[in-house]
Amino acid sequence: MRIAILSTPAITSNGWGRYTRDLITALAALGHQIVFITSGDADIDSGLPVQEYHRILPSITAPRRFNSLRLLAMVPAVGRLVANCEVVHVIAEPYALAVPQGHKLIVTAHGTYLPRTARQRLVGFLYRRAYRRATIICVSRYTQQQVTSAVPGTKTIVIPNGVDFERYQKVGSPQTKTGPTILTVGQLKARKGFHILAQAMKAVRQTVSNAKAVFIGDSNDTGYRQRLEAQLAADGLSDAVHILGRVSEDELQGWYHAADVFALPAVNIGGHFEGFGLVYLEANAAGLPVIGTLGNGGEEAIRDGETGYLIPQNDVSATAGAIIRLLTNDELRSKMGTQGIAFARQHQWSVVASRVVEVYRS
Repeated sequence: MRIAILSTPAITSNGWGRYTRDLITALAALGHQIVFITSGDADIDSGLPVQEYHRILPSITAPRRFNSLRLLAMVPAVGRLVANCEVVHVIAEPYALAVPQGHKLIVTAHGTYLPRTARQRLVGFLYRRAYRRATIICVSRYTQQQVTSAVPGTKTIVIPNGVDFERYQKVGSPQTKTGPTILTVGQLKARKGFHILAQAMKAVRQTVSNAKAVFIGDSNDTGYRQRLEAQLAADGLSDAVHILGRVSEDELQGWYHAADVFALPAVNIGGHFEGFGLVYLEANAAGLPVIGTLGNGGEEAIRDGETGYLIPQNDVSATAGAIIRLLTNDELRSKMGTQGIAFARQHQWSVVASRVVEVYRS
């Protein structure tokens, strides 16, 4: 099958890019031909298994004013590139606006972006029209609920995210830890709940005095990072929480295998929510029990009481309690880690890609 994929650059530092890269790799392994259409600021990646590589779309990771009009202006060019494709799959949701009518259209809804674009005041009707003629792959049931609320009448199917299972079997560069370690990975912003975890560390240390937390991820929101650091200083926890920012893949793998527990107590803020929480599966694949929150897509990525715990949002006490329970019970921690590995294995990209191809053919 010849498949056109429209997305942001296929890099591993953000959700769109990681999903794009892993899906393209899995589809190519199944024998499909990929026409990859991405933004003009993308670097050519010779290792990506695509038949054609086109860098013509406007960036939506660093959007400019009137981006919706720029996307509409791309319709003729995109139409020429996808003319011989059997299906067009939009992975970064706003790019659906650049696909001409008359093509079999699939859109993956990862979380916030599809409902947000559909509800835009001036151009929302254009996005709603594009989404209604597509089949929407939702990465979780929670995301599906948000999509159908924002765009009634859409055809949806739930296919959870895949994980590159083998990638997380690699130990990476060894990391030195000085006590039981809680790892969290994601963009350093309020929606990820880093401040909740930082507050929880005060109670955690009252029980596990040498516990430490490691925060890894882009910290472009400097205001949030400054508030987080001020909070840690006020609570006397500057030595308990290490904010590393973005690290190399090798160092990240090292921390996944050095840590004892993974926690990301995500929160819903102003219509923004965690659509799935791929990092939970990645941590599971590395053998870590995980802690996430209820009321978002994390409910799909965590089996409560089996691979980790689902706790209420904005609940510092529940966050601390789940961490303490895992750090003080070696047998429980090991059992959940083992069950997490088995759960992550079920979500390997070879399995997920086969389900996506079924949607293409339906």
